[in-house]
Amino acid sequence: MSPADFVALAGFIALFVMIALRVPVGVAMGLVGIGGFAAMTRVETGLNLLAISPARTVTDFNLTLIPMFILMGVLATNSGMSSELFRAGQAWLGRYRGGLALATIGACSGFAAICGSSVATAATMSKIALPEMRRFGYSDDVATGVIAAGGTLGILIPPSVVLVIYGFITEQDVGKLFVAGIIPGILAVFLYMATVRLAYGGSLPAGNSVSWSERFASIRGIWAVILLFVAIIGGIYAGAVTPTEAAAAGAFITGLIGVLRGRLNAHSLMHSLIEALRTTVAIFTVLIGALLFGYFLTITQTPQKITSFLISLDLGNYGTLVVILALFVVLGCILDAMAMIILLVPIVFPVITQLGFDPIWFGIIIVMTVELGLITPPVGMNVFVINSIAPDTNLFGIFRGVLPFVMIDILRLALLVAFPAIVLWLPQTM
Repeated sequence: MSPADFVALAGFIALFVMIALRVPVGVAMGLVGIGGFAAMTRVETGLNLLAISPARTVTDFNLTLIPMFILMGVLATNSGMSSELFRAGQAWLGRYRGGLALATIGACSGFAAICGSSVATAATMSKIALPEMRRFGYSDDVATGVIAAGGTLGILIPPSVVLVIYGFITEQDVGKLFVAGIIPGILAVFLYMATVRLAYGGSLPAGNSVSWSERFASIRGIWAVILLFVAIIGGIYAGAVTPTEAAAAGAFITGLIGVLRGRLNAHSLMHSLIEALRTTVAIFTVLIGALLFGYFLTITQTPQKITSFLISLDLGNYGTLVVILALFVVLGCILDAMAMIILLVPIVFPVITQLGFDPIWFGIIIVMTVELGLITPPVGMNVFVINSIAPDTNLFGIFRGVLPFVMIDILRLALLVAFPAIVLWLPQTM
């Protein structure tokens, strides 16, 4: 074993030990990155890296869209847009058996279009949809399973913070990644709704029936969400604005709508800014740690060696892809979505490009794979978020409720692997 291989192995062992000891992922990656880089060069070089890399990251103009999209989602939540989405879904779908579950999935997809975070989507909908489903007699297993699965749409339907991170790491066009996520996102919504009908439809209660005038009135209540999505994604698709400009405009318009409708005042605006700042700091901590860890990977040539190893297995293009996706699914059981993207993509991306797979397509496939980690044990971030908001729910019950959606996610992933055009058609028209 060469000195570089020994340092790389020791670094990965130290990383997973620290994660097991509940050291924050960003901090663990940063410590291993600096320590490993210093071991391969000099201590002074590692410390210089620590001084330069964080400042360069937080001042990178291309990353300013992350806090802007986060702020847009917080402002949308605090101005009541998420509640309006659920009420609209309830008005149109609630009268059917399982209608409230369908309305929850529809509301999750709408909120995902202005939020970009799965955890935030699951948390928001837990507060809105869970009490209503309980009121109509839904079991906690089904209700929480629907919310946990619907929450995963937050990182697929654009704008998505995870897709931004993927684009930054792999140097791909974030606008094309956003557009590529539209059709798979719509497909996910329809498949989730079909799952509700097929798995639970006959046993779930129906809600109240409302008049046509009330249904159309509910649509008027979600005009702001439609406006924001069309303005942001339509502007990016048409090339009128960059993703960064769209993020800034989206945050401003969301805040302005909230103020003009009397739902945001000085206190709530300040609260929204503080909440968005906290989330941004958490994300950037992980990102800075990942970049420091990336320098360590580069100097030990770990990605190149893993690429050579996987190619030497001679499993074929799709065989190698299955191995990579299986690795993401396994690690998704112990790591959160952001950590997986930041930790693994720099390692496996050279393999993907050498095998000839489209990097935009791979970005969507990886995000969908990461979605599985959000609802599978033992971590299942969305599951734990719902349980923390509704402590009287049972973790095992939530996992039982989400199982049919895990199965349909695997089917959807296989479908997009078999037919890449589903992902690539729309971005190719830009």
